[in-house]
Amino acid sequence: MQTVTTLLRLALLPQFGAIKIQQLLEQITLDTLLSYDRQTLSQIGWNTAQIQAWFSPPQSIIDTVLNWQQQAGNHIIHYFDHTYPLLLKQTHSAPPLLFVKGNIDILSSPQIAMVGSRYCSPYGEHYAQTIAGELVHNGITINSGLALGIDGICHRAALDNHGKTVAVLGSGLNQLYPARHKKLAQQILENNGALVSELFPNTPPIAENFPRRNRIISGLSFGTIVIEASQKSGSLITARLALEQNREVFAVPGALDNPLSQGCHHLIKQGAWLIENAQDVLEILTPQISSLMPFTPAIAAQTPTPTGNSSTAQSTIAISPQAKSGYTPPTINKKAMIKLDIPPQHQALMQQLNSATAISPDELSTALNRPIDQILTDLLELEILGAVQQIQGGYIKNIV
Repeated sequence: MQTVTTLLRLALLPQFGAIKIQQLLEQITLDTLLSYDRQTLSQIGWNTAQIQAWFSPPQSIIDTVLNWQQQAGNHIIHYFDHTYPLLLKQTHSAPPLLFVKGNIDILSSPQIAMVGSRYCSPYGEHYAQTIAGELVHNGITINSGLALGIDGICHRAALDNHGKTVAVLGSGLNQLYPARHKKLAQQILENNGALVSELFPNTPPIAENFPRRNRIISGLSFGTIVIEASQKSGSLITARLALEQNREVFAVPGALDNPLSQGCHHLIKQGAWLIENAQDVLEILTPQISSLMPFTPAIAAQTPTPTGNSSTAQSTIAISPQAKSGYTPPTINKKAMIKLDIPPQHQALMQQLNSATAISPDELSTALNRPIDQILTDLLELEILGAVQQIQGGYIKNIV
């Protein structure tokens, strides 16, 4: 309970995203952090607002979350818990806390993400249903975002074929969105699936939170399948995040004159696997799934013959040293420990931003001559890091 409470306090700090929390916890234990006074926190890079929030946390919010956990079927999984999904822990922006309703064990089952347009065509609906159904018959759990269109179709196809599915929300689990999918969410729970969010249970569905959840969808999964996506679709963000997480990306081709096919064709040109059915996916992923997961008869029965040049995920998972019992953190330079470390590939983007005037992703795309999906993904990573924030009109740089 103390671990969860401490991580809740960290999550409530201003300008302290998941990446920054992960960087902190790679250096010190939570017990060590709890022993720090204001001066020490200042020495390791915390600003005045963060220090004040740390020593005066909103206890009512924390109590509300802890009370939520006591309700039947509700779970809070922290980063050091043995039930935290290993594939997600492997990513560089893993949430310190996961709020889960339903079956927590399903999060460690072999999952494949399926995403696509909210306004899909009958063609997209057909292939979403067919591929999802074939995958669950082969022991795969379908992961998606509970959105309208392809997401909902894939969740339903998994259930219709007596399979299991996980829905990752862009809102708190008490604020399910979209409302018309409340029945679908209940069916997921009734069929031993799970609803997942990194957001506190009462967090409303705010637009800026939905791209952030995409990294969890791809991070829980061995691969991501995109079915019908326009050039500016959020599904392309999920695909790019999957590639950054060293996961496979698959795309279903479509008609050349269909705008919803342009995103998938773009992915294929960039090296995504072109697929026509679930077998195409299983041929690529079965070796990885078999090497990392407990014996699954349906998966073991596959006889894959992988082809192509796409890089596959590593067969070992990097587990945080602190998750191992008896770990003693190394001696560190505390003054340099928690500085805001902007990855080199994002420096040019950061130079375009300021702390006063919002700049839109489209303006950044034009200024840097980079595709909009890359800009949106980089902004997401910087937002998780705590370096930027989204406001009306675009993004601004945080003052840290």
